[in-house]
Amino acid sequence: MKIAVIGCTHAGTFAIKTILAEHPDAEVTVYEKNDNISFLSCGIALYLGGEVKDPQGLFYSSPEELKQLGATVKMQHSVENVDNTNKKITVKNLADGTEFEDSYDKLIATSGSWPVIPPIKGVDNPNVYLCKNYNHAQALFSKAAGAKRIIVIGAGYIGAELAEAYSKTDYEVTLIDGADRIMSKYFDKEFTDVIEEDFQKNGVTLGLGETVQEISGTDTTTVTTNKNSYEADLVILCVGFRPNTDLFKGKLDMEKNGALITNDYMQTSDPDIFGAGDSVAVHYNPTHSLAYIPLATNAVRQGILVGKNIEKPTVKYMGTQSSSGLMLYDRTAVATGLTLEAAKAQGINADQVIVHDNYRPEFMPSTEPVIMSLVFDKDSRKILGGALMSMYDVSQSANTLSVCIQNENTIDDLAMVDMLFQPQFDRPFNYLNILAQAAQEKASK
Repeated sequence: MKIAVIGCTHAGTFAIKTILAEHPDAEVTVYEKNDNISFLSCGIALYLGGEVKDPQGLFYSSPEELKQLGATVKMQHSVENVDNTNKKITVKNLADGTEFEDSYDKLIATSGSWPVIPPIKGVDNPNVYLCKNYNHAQALFSKAAGAKRIIVIGAGYIGAELAEAYSKTDYEVTLIDGADRIMSKYFDKEFTDVIEEDFQKNGVTLGLGETVQEISGTDTTTVTTNKNSYEADLVILCVGFRPNTDLFKGKLDMEKNGALITNDYMQTSDPDIFGAGDSVAVHYNPTHSLAYIPLATNAVRQGILVGKNIEKPTVKYMGTQSSSGLMLYDRTAVATGLTLEAAKAQGINADQVIVHDNYRPEFMPSTEPVIMSLVFDKDSRKILGGALMSMYDVSQSANTLSVCIQNENTIDDLAMVDMLFQPQFDRPFNYLNILAQAAQEKASK
């Protein structure tokens, strides 16, 4: 079996490892544009903020490891064309510009994503940087050394983490977003108000509800919005990602944004071409529909499934709840599934409760408040989403809610599910029990 792999970050790396573990006789050739693989971009902010000293620790594999496993690895090679009728690809060696043709029995599209670059006047300014891969991280590290003022455009997870990292290392930071709240796709206002206050306490200037209209100047760069203008030495653009799937336009079924559509076994509309990672749409369990959610967790699982199913359909994709989280100024914020706003946009008859409680009894020497939300379907009472935030580590509770969504549990299930009680850890009813009981009370009115 001759297998060609296009792209080798998370999904590609795990697909290759799984294939070679289960099909050691497979002939696997990897084509990767960059000079590195398996970089954990979620660690860029930790590196730039000085918490991670050595960026090499953010790699969990290497071309050498894949070669030892039996793969042929061609770094700095770009696949320029896919002829899926004849099962051939055209490849360009980026080092010397030469091109050649290769054939395949199975093709794996793990070409990932690329940052969205909005049509802003002056967006090609030399002081504007992207934040996606290892090379971007190195460029930002080098540029920031000579900078004092930094503007981050985009207040999603990546933008928020970068703003926090730079603010903790004595930079003057401005965070700009067209939405009127930070991370508005993930958290309700009751959560983001707290996060925004943390940013302001740490000296970050917030330009929320502002649309960037122009970026100008080189020595000092000015970012002009519809409301204000800000000056900086370095501007970082992080407003989202788009799938790298131009190779397959007109050849494979896609979503409107270009994300490849796959079945339960990670096969595209061409059964000999598999897709995984940021280049594909996920099967989103809260809505039982397709969605574009580029997360490393999704990519890893999908990559493994490609490996499991490369010879024949074997293991089904369980779908995702888009569980995610981050820590800002020592405060944990986590979310899974739908927000109330997103649920209503899907036409779901949804409701929500938001509860403030302490994670363990007040008679203990210390405790911490937890803000938590639960979104549920008023008709079926099924759990659709939730979020938690605290100075206490509530991250694993988002995983519990994720399982509830995947298993289609109701608020009644969660209200009474058996959870341990020990005053060092929680109350006689765990705070998730209490959250679901509040949902029951609201649903009964």
